[in-house]
Order: sequence, then C-alpha cells, then structure tokens
Amino acid sequence: MEKKHISLVLTFISLFLLTSSSHSYLILDNFIECFSHDFPLSTTSLDVIHTPSNSSYSSLLESPIRNLRFLTSTTPKPLAVITPSTYDHVQATVTCCRKHGVQIRTRSGGHDYEGLSYTSNVPFIILDLVNLRAIDVNSEENSAWVQSGASLGELYYWISQKSPSHGFPAGICPTIGVGGHFSGGGYGTISRKYGLAADNVLDAVIVNADGQILDRKSMGEDLFWAIRGGGGSSFGVIVAWKIKISYVPPLVTVFSPSRTLDQGATNLVYKWEQIANKLPEDLFIRLVIVADGEGKNRTIRVTFNSLFLGRTDQLLEVMKESFPELGLIKEDCREMSWIETILYFDNRNGQTIDGLKNRVPDPKGFFKATSDYVEEPLSQAALEKLWKWCLEEERPALIFEPYGGIMDKIPEWQLPFPHRKGNLYNIQYFVQWSVGSNEASERHINWMRRLYQHMTPYVSKGPRRAYLNYRDLDFGVHSNISGTTYSEAKKWGAKYFSKNYRALAFIKGKVDPENFFNDEQSIPPFK
Repeated sequence: MEKKHISLVLTFISLFLLTSSSHSYLILDNFIECFSHDFPLSTTSLDVIHTPSNSSYSSLLESPIRNLRFLTSTTPKPLAVITPSTYDHVQATVTCCRKHGVQIRTRSGGHDYEGLSYTSNVPFIILDLVNLRAIDVNSEENSAWVQSGASLGELYYWISQKSPSHGFPAGICPTIGVGGHFSGGGYGTISRKYGLAADNVLDAVIVNADGQILDRKSMGEDLFWAIRGGGGSSFGVIVAWKIKISYVPPLVTVFSPSRTLDQGATNLVYKWEQIANKLPEDLFIRLVIVADGEGKNRTIRVTFNSLFLGRTDQLLEVMKESFPELGLIKEDCREMSWIETILYFDNRNGQTIDGLKNRVPDPKGFFKATSDYVEEPLSQAALEKLWKWCLEEERPALIFEPYGGIMDKIPEWQLPFPHRKGNLYNIQYFVQWSVGSNEASERHINWMRRLYQHMTPYVSKGPRRAYLNYRDLDFGVHSNISGTTYSEAKKWGAKYFSKNYRALAFIKGKVDPENFFNDEQSIPPFK
C-alpha cells in the first residue's frame, strides 16, 4: 500500500512538472510571437531574445550575478534573457510581457543584494540592459547622458576622459550598474559635498507600463520625483539619465590608516562619531571595520578610508584641528587625480584607469547584508558590544558612511530618499562565506539577523530606517503575485522612504494602477 502511495505521488509530481513546463513554453512562444509580429521588424530583432535553448542563455544569466545565494540549481530561472540594444526593444518587451502575463525583472549591473533583478517565483523574463550603456559627456554644460546599463566605472572613466576636473557623486564600487544605483539614491565619496547621484539627475527616459517612451517633460514631475530614489523597478524601465557632473580639483588626497583594538580603535571610532558629519564637505572619512587575525590574536581592525578634495598640506591642517587623535602624518597620504581614487577605494591594485571601461566582473560569493542609520553616537560600551558580536562571525564587515555636509541641507521630502538631516552615519552590515551549503548559509544569515536585533537600541527609531540600495527581504515581502496592500507594504516602505512612502504609493497608483511592475518589495499602488 505504501509503495502504491509513493508511486501515485511521483506520478502526480511528474505530471505537474510536465504541465508547468508546457505552460512555460506556451507563455514563451506567445511572448516571442508578440515580440516578432506585433512590432515592426525594422526596430526589433529576435537576436536579443536568449532562451534556454540558446548557448548564450546561461552565461548571460549567470555572469552578472554577484551573490551565489541566488545562483543554485533550485533558483527559479527566467523564461528568457532579453538584451535590448534599442529603446524599441524595451518597449516591445514591456508590451508583450504585459499582454501575456509575464513578469519583468530589470537588471543593470547585478549587485542586487537580494537577487530581485534576476529571480522570481512566477513566470518571468530578465530585461538585461547590458547593451544600453552609451555615455555622452558635455563638460562645457557640466552634464552627461548615461544609459542605465553602463557601470559606474564606465561613467567615471568617460567623464575623466572628457574633463580631468569633473567627477560625479555616486558609489565607490565601479562595477555597479547605473540604473539601479541612481534610482535607489546613490551615495559615494563626494556626496557630502554634492549630494546623492539622484540629487544630480536632470532628466531621464523611461518606458512605462503602457509601453510609452517618456522623458522628464512627458512623464511629469511626480514620476520624475519618484524614480530618483524611490526605486525604478516599481515604476517602469528607466533606460537613460541626464546628470549634472561636478567639479573636482586636479589633485585630491587619500589616506587609509588602520587601527586595532590594542591601538585604541574604540576611542577613535567614538571620536569619529562626534565629528565625521561636521567635517568640511570636502573631507569624507568612512570606516571599514573587519574581524582580523586568528585565535587569541583575533581582533577588530578599523580602517579610516578617506578622500579629501584638496592637497595634503590643506588636509593635515584640517585633521590637526578636527581629528588630531588619529595622528595622521604626511606619509599616510597620497595625492592623485580623482579618477585614480576610483581604483584606490575599490582596492584595484595594479590595474589601470583604462580597466574601468572593460567591465570586468567582481568575484562571486555568498553574502547577506542589511543597513541602519545612526542619529546619536554609540557609546564606547555599545561599540565594545558591537565588536564582541562581530568577533563571533568568521568574515564580518561593517562600513560606517558619514553624512552631514550638503546632505543636512537637502529637505527629506525633496526626493524619495529621506535620510538627510539628523543622520550621523549609515551602517552597512555585511557577511560573506565560501561554502554554499544550506547549513552554512543559515548559520551566517542567522548571525546577521541576531546582530540586527542587537543593534535595535542604538539606531534610528520611528521608523527604524534603512537604505534601499542595501535591500533586505527580512523586512518583509509581498504576500501574493500581484503585490500586497499599501498598509502591509509599509513594513519596509517606511524603513526605506519614511514619510515619502505615501507619496510614492499615490504616484504608483497613477502611473501603474494594475501593478504590472512589481517585485517582493516594490511600491504598491495606493487604492
């Protein structure tokens, strides 16, 4: 009787898988039929559609993925990977996916912490913007157009080639894709002086849920506001951005001295908390904190990873006045061009500036991350507790990113990104591991969750805030395919957007009332 029962179960599973597979093939066939026949062949091409039967499918799917947690045999795979080379291809993809009930996941770089740009539990395609990465810099007008598939490194490189006295206030890692980074905010080494990447967006081109290609004028100011920090994937496919580029001096100064606990790291971090957001806007000092050493020699190492928009002599005067405890000396400092700092901060030793345009992917790994905002300095006792928790883990890393400067002067409602005045710094919590077993992943992820819980008394409250570009699904997920209610999604919406969440939901209701563009933590339409 038991064998018969098992046989029936196996038969049912086989029939279910066969039916599901047949259904997927039917959906894909309908999509391809729409793509090739409902749009002029002069503007679309089946060459941009990569299905599992194509030899290109696996490499296109897997190459950009950084987090191996979402690259397993059980990870849901897309029906196809679309690599548009024109805006018409994007338009056709959106229209045909909506017509045939296929979800879109848009990918511009692959650094997505929770894999939302390349995984889904419903039939989906990946719209990979890798071939939309043109960059046109106009240094005389202090502006540039950049397509969403470009990397930050490519953008920085072409700005520097056009003008060595210009840069752009975006992220530190050069392999991040422009599209997701800008639409989530975008913070970097010169953001205390010039604001976020999103603060410096002048125009954009988006394909909306109706398949229309719109610029700032035709999309309207509400939608233009929403996509600059509200997360582009909730509102459409943003294919290009016009940005304001910023002045940088011919030579800047960097320094990265490290201190361990025995060398007074705790006292130095405590002092940093008091002054990092009050330093001149030209000076950015972030902390990179790791567990170092083995056995009895295991300790916490803090690196003061810094950029100053000026020469060494000026920097030493500022440090002598504001942070003499660090004991910075001239030998700790290096002068270089701003574009060279991109390699410096990303630890790309031995690489040349030209390498930034080659789009060499970062090494893959298993990791989990989350974030917090700090409004009051942690006491020395609290810091010591934090070090103790970090020493429990094999490869933890914390990054403290200072705010203040112009970030204090921009109202929190000016863009969806609300983390402005009153925030001393952001914490990124990060843990990485090399063994991909379920047991190993569960152990490291549970450590991250415990650490996040431990930090509750010391960070922002009402709501406890987080940075969208360090997305964390532990904050909650949509409960069904079409999304969840405005009230339910507030669990994470308030964390990422604070009071701006309500406005984002209203705009979503206007531009995408059927919630075509949705993922596990997208903005729901307010109804």
